[in-house]
Amino acid sequence: MIIKEAKFLMSNTRVEDCPVPDKPEYAFIGRSNVGKSSLINMLTHQKGLAKTSSSPGKTQLINHFLINDSWYLVDLPGYGYAKVSKDSRESWRKMINYYFQKRENLTCVFALIDSRHEPLKQDLDFINHLGTLGVPFVLVFTKLDKQSATKTDSTIAAYQRKLRETWDELPQMFRTSAELKTGREEILNFIEEVNAQVQNQ
Repeated sequence: MIIKEAKFLMSNTRVEDCPVPDKPEYAFIGRSNVGKSSLINMLTHQKGLAKTSSSPGKTQLINHFLINDSWYLVDLPGYGYAKVSKDSRESWRKMINYYFQKRENLTCVFALIDSRHEPLKQDLDFINHLGTLGVPFVLVFTKLDKQSATKTDSTIAAYQRKLRETWDELPQMFRTSAELKTGREEILNFIEEVNAQVQNQ
């Protein structure tokens, strides 16, 4: 897939205010500081499309982008940021759950995981929660350039072992580096294939 155009549409906290659900939608989410904005900018070839920040917890809204006038990319708020109040965490949880359950054109969630860390409870809980909700998702391991390939292999194998404890079938997994543009082609090809399937339904 060639990205010819990627433009910001809107930010909001209410699913009802999201764009008309007339196109396939792909949502990106992960723990704060997982490299989500950098990954989105790498995929779209636009340096400042998603706002990157050195301080975690920057994304607080549902951010919609229109890609090639044919599908939506959604940047969702990160989870697991310790300095956010309990009330804020609860409102985040409600907003995200409502989005997952009510956004009828949501085609796939890209759940981002920092490849430098062994399986974290927060990430595993979130993955299992997606399964409980019945939301289609894939896993995206980020920041490959920050460590050796052996360490990345070890992290992914550890996640696979953990997930096999509760899952019969493992989700598709991608390896990425925003710095090296690793995984860009694989993810865009995946989206292109899924879009073709959606159109043929």
